Order: sequence, then structure tokens, then C-alpha cells
Amino acid sequence: MAKKQGFVKEITSRDDDFAKWYTDVCLKAELCDYSSVKGMMVVRPTGTAIWENIRDVIDKKIKATGHENVLMPMLIPESLLLKEAEHVEGFAPEVAWVTHGGNNELQERLAIRPTSEVVFAEHFKKIIHSHRDLPVLYNQWVSVVRWEKNTRPFLRTTEFFWQEGHTCHSTAEEAQAETKLMLETYVDVCENYLAIPVVSGVKSESEKFAGADKTFTNETLMYDGKALQINTSHDFGNNFGKAFDINFTNKEGKEEAVYTTSWGFTTRAIGGMIMVHSDDRGLVIPPRIAPTQVMIIPIAQHKEGVLDKAYDLKELLGKKMSVKVDASDKQPGWKFSEAEMKGYPVRIEIGPRDIEEGKVVVVRRDTLEKITMELNDELAANIENLLETIQQDMFDRAKERQDAKTRTATTKEEFYELIEEGGFVLAPWSGDPEVEAKIKEDTGATSRCWSLEHQNDDLTGVKDLWNGEDAKYMMHWAKAY
Repeated sequence: MAKKQGFVKEITSRDDDFAKWYTDVCLKAELCDYSSVKGMMVVRPTGTAIWENIRDVIDKKIKATGHENVLMPMLIPESLLLKEAEHVEGFAPEVAWVTHGGNNELQERLAIRPTSEVVFAEHFKKIIHSHRDLPVLYNQWVSVVRWEKNTRPFLRTTEFFWQEGHTCHSTAEEAQAETKLMLETYVDVCENYLAIPVVSGVKSESEKFAGADKTFTNETLMYDGKALQINTSHDFGNNFGKAFDINFTNKEGKEEAVYTTSWGFTTRAIGGMIMVHSDDRGLVIPPRIAPTQVMIIPIAQHKEGVLDKAYDLKELLGKKMSVKVDASDKQPGWKFSEAEMKGYPVRIEIGPRDIEEGKVVVVRRDTLEKITMELNDELAANIENLLETIQQDMFDRAKERQDAKTRTATTKEEFYELIEEGGFVLAPWSGDPEVEAKIKEDTGATSRCWSLEHQNDDLTGVKDLWNGEDAKYMMHWAKAY
């Protein structure tokens, strides 16, 4: 028992070693485990359940806007992958190849999908002929493989799970609207379910997705001040339509190439959730995506009536939320620590005295605040309200921290100082890629996005801090994962 008690409590302080703290939480909260292949993790039941909840939210939202789920092949012939030169160039270093089938060498290498644009494009060519066939709104839930050099659970893995949407449209305007619709859908999921505030914007030319005309992104700050690209939405124009001859006859009877988009949300979001919300006691999960929202811990459960009352309470609350009872024979203190480690948004402690007094002790995971509540017909509604309060409070705290770590630089020297302190730094930029490369070389920071909020800024008379040219963009810059 002593060994397990230590296991529950031993987490590196996030202020002492943030990277070690993050790994501790992932492993000790039993979200994942390592496998024998570098970068390929075992996603354990809790991690899987969180992903399933995120998946269910997104799936419902995209189906409500007319999208359909499909399943595309995992393997891509090399000749097909090479059809869009810019796209394959962007992914070439990360592609894993299948060279043999059994003992026989294949005539052509097969790529394990790093992403599926080309597979969808090949299929779209077969099914799209007329403007009446458009739009086509597809999505799939799969895993992909990218041969990463530096891996970290959830944040950067060789194999990761995601949804990838791929759509075709008859006009550039429709494709642009689709790209923005999915970006807004992701904002909704991040802010209202994961309680993660985001900055929405457009990537620079060097940071955009390979083959895209424009990449929209949602960026957020982690507790340590580094940025995370949490999801993206890409407008390809008619690049893939032309490369793969996906042509249709328009309303005027003329043939033209389709306009395509793609957009994805990955298990990386779980890593973001951990880094934004969790603490030195372990995982903290926003209630709306928590697999178990309430953990009931009976105290002195060997005494008559205690376990029965705990299960009665589970039945009462279970009609409105997800509830479990920890009826194991471990000591209450161990159970409390484990509940904190695993991040249940609310725990309820109930023992003989509580039953006698008609009350329960309710503990918030996010603040560890203890609240006494009446054990009556109002309890379910009170707990439900508390879960909503926790959800909002988690977002508000994260937003306040992100806002405090978002600052504007007016000189090059100030920019370098602020970047070293961490957080987002807003600075005017001319769009010169050499400046962008210089900043990355000097500081390790990258342009995160030209935020939608700043796209109507009047930059008259504002100069690029590095080359003195007229500024075109007020960019977010940061060191990033």
C-alpha cells in the first residue's frame, strides 16, 4: 500500500521541470503508456474515453452541417503521392514506407498515410463530373503515421489519431466558407468543451500546410508560455483539383477544376488540455469531456448502509451525469489522492456521519474547494450547476493567464526580451521570409498566426521591427511545441 500511495503522490512540480511533470501526469493518470516502437503510444482507457468524448462532440457538429463519414485506405502508392509536388515535399521526411508484402518486395513502395489528401483526390476524380455532384463533404476518423524525430505523448507522436475532413466545391468562395466554418467549429470545441482559449488566424507562407493556398489555425498558450497549434483548416484553392484532374462541368457548361479543403483535429488536443489545466496533483479534466464527472468515495464503507447509500446516490446523479463509486478496499486518503490524480471534476465523500446529518462533502478538482451540500432531491441539480461552474471557471482562468502572457513589442530589443519570457508576442511584420527565418534562428520562436482579430488593423506608418519596411501584418510570435 505504501508503494502505491507514493505512486499517487510523486509528480514532478510543473514549475521545476515542466517536461517531466507533463510526462508524469500522462503516465500516472493512466492516460497512455509507451510501446516498443518509438513514438507509438498505447492510449489507455481514460485517454481513449476522453478522445471518444471529443470525437462524439465533433462528429455531431460536422454531421449537423452535412458532412458524411467515410473510411479511406491506409496505404498510398508512391506514384499517387508524388502527383502534388509541393504536398509530397512537405511530408517526404516523415513518410513511413511499406516495401514488402510478406517475403516479396513490392514493385512500388506504399506510403503509410501521413495525411489523406491524395487518396481522397483519387476518389473524388471518380465520383465528381458535374456541378450537381458538388459539394462533396467527407470526413474520416483514423490514425496516421509521421516518422517524428522528437516525440512526446499526445503532443508529437509517430502515430496519432484524428479526424480529417476533405471537401470539394464548385467555387473558391464556397471552399473559403467551408474552411472558415470548420475553423469556427474547432473554436467552439476548444473553448466550450476543452475550456482552452484560442487565437484564430492565418499561417504565414512558410508555416502553412504543404500544398495549401491558405492555412487557418487555432493557437493557444500552455502553462509554461509555449504555444501549441491545436488544430488547422486548409483552403487548397484548385491546386489538388488541377493536380489530380478532378474536373466538373459548371452551370455554364464549361469544365473546370474543383476547389478543395481539408481540416483536422487530433489527439494532440489532449496534450493541450493537460498542459493548460492540470497541476502538481495530477490531471484536471473539463467536465464536459470528462469520462467520469463525479467520483463517489464512501468513507467507513464497511459500516452498515454506507455502500448502499453511495450506490443510491450514484443512481440519483447518474440520470444527469457520468458517475462512479470507488468501492475498493483502499484507505480513503489513497482514494482521495487517486481521484485528484485522475482528474475527476467532482468527488463526493459520504460516510456514516454524513448520512446521519443528511449531508455530503463535495470537492472540486480544479480548486480543491470543499463544499457541504444537503443530501436531498436538489443535490443532482446542485452538482449539475457546479459542473457548469467548474467548466466556465477553468476557461476563465486559462483565458486570463493567456491574456496576461500576450504582449506587444515596439522595438526589436523588446521583442527578444519578451520572447525569452514566454507567451505570445505581437509584433509588426512586412511578410519578408528572411525576417521570419532570422527570428527563428535567433530565438527559436516562430510566427504563429496573423490573427483574425488583427486583420483590420490600420498599420499606416507602422514598420517591420527588423528591416524597417512597411508592416503588412501584426503577427503573433512564440516559441512553440
